[in-house]
Amino acid sequence: MTRTWIATIGLLLATAAVADEAAVRAAAKSLAPDVKVTSIRPTPVAGLNEVVLSGQQGPMLMYINDKGTYAFAGELIDILKERNLTEERIDELNRVKFDSLPLDKAVKVVKGNGKRRLVVFSDPDCPYCRRLEKELVKVNDVTVYTFLYPIAHPAAIPKSKQIWCAADRGQAWTDYMLKGDLPANKGDCANPLDVVMALGQKMRVSGTPTLIFTNGHRAPGFVPADRIEALLQEAAR
Repeated sequence: MTRTWIATIGLLLATAAVADEAAVRAAAKSLAPDVKVTSIRPTPVAGLNEVVLSGQQGPMLMYINDKGTYAFAGELIDILKERNLTEERIDELNRVKFDSLPLDKAVKVVKGNGKRRLVVFSDPDCPYCRRLEKELVKVNDVTVYTFLYPIAHPAAIPKSKQIWCAADRGQAWTDYMLKGDLPANKGDCANPLDVVMALGQKMRVSGTPTLIFTNGHRAPGFVPADRIEALLQEAAR
């Protein structure tokens, strides 16, 4: 009888858990009917679940109670540990397998010993990308792989092709971003722009610059030199 009761209780608990998840999923779909629910898991807060939604710009989070009757879409903060759990989770979901990136399709610039590595999705006509290049001048001992990602406007596409077709792509990129000097060619060589554009869309890179570090951390937007250095050191650990 004891074993039977234990099995029955286990079955009831399992059924309840499924029912809770179904209620949470139904609540999420009622709030965001056009967005796919990719995962549901409990948070450190009793009775509160993290729901991951697959959005066009990347994963989004919302929080829903066990019964599916309350929800919020803000940030969940661990006050005692001073941790932003929402921010940490979004970073985890956005992480990239660095070694899977086609680095041969990027413009390569080696600074110092070049031991550290950094990927940047960049547009030659993006003002914040130019600001980033000025910051990268201050960062040493790193190899920067720049994927030419001209999404600002159509005129950026032929400039990207000219840079790729230069004899020294790294120098051509640096000269244009820091001085405004384009290489003297027609940009009619074979180039990887279509491959890079498809890669960026697959990775949901919606803006430039976007930096990716070897630990998979993604940093969208302009990042100052001291922050880049800190993120490089963190990635190395």
